[in-house]
Amino acid sequence: MTTPSIGQMLDATVPMAHTLKLEYLETTPERAVLRLPDQPAYHNHVGGPHAGAMFTLAESASGCIVLAAFGDQLSRAVPLAVNAEIAYKKLAMGDVTATAVLGRAAAEVVAELDAGGRPEFPVTVEITRADGAVTGVMTVTWTLRPNS
Repeated sequence: MTTPSIGQMLDATVPMAHTLKLEYLETTPERAVLRLPDQPAYHNHVGGPHAGAMFTLAESASGCIVLAAFGDQLSRAVPLAVNAEIAYKKLAMGDVTATAVLGRAAAEVVAELDAGGRPEFPVTVEITRADGAVTGVMTVTWTLRPNS
């Protein structure tokens, strides 16, 4: 039996992400990079990706890095998004890419979980166009809720 990739895990557990046909370019504990292909069905009134699609892209990238960094903790804790904030900076057109990074060392988060806490940690996501321009920035605060 082969272990599913992070992208396959996200698609299976979060059908909304699968609906957008997100492409999983990199999913490591250090960085997650996902692309939303240009799809007219998800355009807004100016012909670019809809804000809701970009939100889902960025939140999905944050979820991928959480799964990659803390997948070995899933038997004892459930990752949950606590809150999310997004700022749309420039007009997005065409394919857009979201790059997520942890805002706290994974070992520090696990140590807090080991000590009986419910750690919270931020994930920052940059959304860029093909020309490299940053079109949006999202911060998602996640927690690892202990199973008990």
